[in-house]
Amino acid sequence: MLRLPAVAGRFYPSDPNELRSIVRSCVHSSAVQTPVRVKACLVPHAGYIYSGHVAGAVFARLSLPSRIVILGVRHYPRGERAAIISAGAWRTPLGDAIIDTALAGELLHACPLLKEDSVAHSAEHSLEVQLPFLQVQSPGFTFVPIALGTAHLEELVAIGEGIVRVLSACGDSVLLLTTSDMNHYEDDATTRTKDHKAIDRLLNLDAHGLYHVCRTEKISMCGLGPAVAMLTALKEMGHAQAELVRYATSADVSGDRSAVVGYAGMIFF
Repeated sequence: MLRLPAVAGRFYPSDPNELRSIVRSCVHSSAVQTPVRVKACLVPHAGYIYSGHVAGAVFARLSLPSRIVILGVRHYPRGERAAIISAGAWRTPLGDAIIDTALAGELLHACPLLKEDSVAHSAEHSLEVQLPFLQVQSPGFTFVPIALGTAHLEELVAIGEGIVRVLSACGDSVLLLTTSDMNHYEDDATTRTKDHKAIDRLLNLDAHGLYHVCRTEKISMCGLGPAVAMLTALKEMGHAQAELVRYATSADVSGDRSAVVGYAGMIFF
């Protein structure tokens, strides 16, 4: 299947030259450091004007492999709770990004909760907005899209355990790119306080702790599910180092501190 862009012209520019320019600007706005190979990263998925500089700071740190698993959230109620697409391509203004059919097949085998489903992906932006960054930074990459709509802890843990069975066999040739925005639509001070409680759990690779702190503290982290699955996989792999690359809220751009969204960019070694 060919999945056409759903949010070009809204979350990011539809003109390819403008899009390429803004991606490069977001990446190059970060301090120059030697790119590193990591197992996973966490990036936001809002419109580039608000969160592109946070995502760009993460992509600037990465030595990207040629194969990527993008673990995103299903914002809309349509489709499977754990939706994968295993063949075809996704189009952006920069061209077509090819799905890694072999890797998708391994994930389907290792994780029975994943179901083939294009409906959950049809209007979802959380994965789509990552593709132009990858197309600029790693031309020729292949990827597997997974959108999670489930909020059940046991299912998220099972998905993470299935993912790790595949990634452990791949070494550092596959990146697990996880996407989430942080707390939504509270004032800036409250959001920063809440977000750093969640970030503390992320830095400690504590999947259960992240799940429970978001529930008990009412932290509206929209990609909680993908983040829990990612942390589960990382813990199983035995990796114990995480770094907060950049944190911001929408108020840093808009100036409106009354109702903001938080954005965290992180890498996991």
